[in-house]
Amino acid sequence: MEEVFCSIQREARAAITALLSAAHLKKGEILVVGCSTSEVLGKHIGKGSSEDVAKAILSAFLPVAREAGIFLAFQCCEHLNRALVVERACMERYQLEEVTVRPALHAGGAMAMCAYEAFEEPCVVETIQAHAGIDIGDTLIGMHLRRVAVPVRCETSRIGEANVVMARTRPKYIGGPRAQYDTDAL
Repeated sequence: MEEVFCSIQREARAAITALLSAAHLKKGEILVVGCSTSEVLGKHIGKGSSEDVAKAILSAFLPVAREAGIFLAFQCCEHLNRALVVERACMERYQLEEVTVRPALHAGGAMAMCAYEAFEEPCVVETIQAHAGIDIGDTLIGMHLRRVAVPVRCETSRIGEANVVMARTRPKYIGGPRAQYDTDAL
């Protein structure tokens, strides 16, 4: 089983590294993560939550995010209305509204619960508008991304048995036929 968790950790590190390379996030920006640990293990979403899987993914994501200087936001499951676990510094910087709840294994999910335990100063917020996102296991993170999401493709299309979908965001284009855009920045 240890080999499985090492493989999950490698795949998770490859996915976040590829997304950060494509998304060009700036220090202090937000990466939202939705993750079904059940799906990673090849089970139906919500039917096989695993703290060990969550810890393997966290051990890949946290150092990479900290080195990049970005905030991670972990989406809770539908039983907590897909609220998000963030660091208090993220909540304060983006003036997010804190809600009163603590994720648990079957009310929030293993990933959110383990993130809450691993963060330095965790809190839970109801909504966020992230600059990029990773969806592991079809957890539907789109509601937490900024308005113009752009798919990011990479070699890592699965973590364990779970489908991986990633996106970056960009400002929306405005104007008409005479408008000009600095597409290098996007």
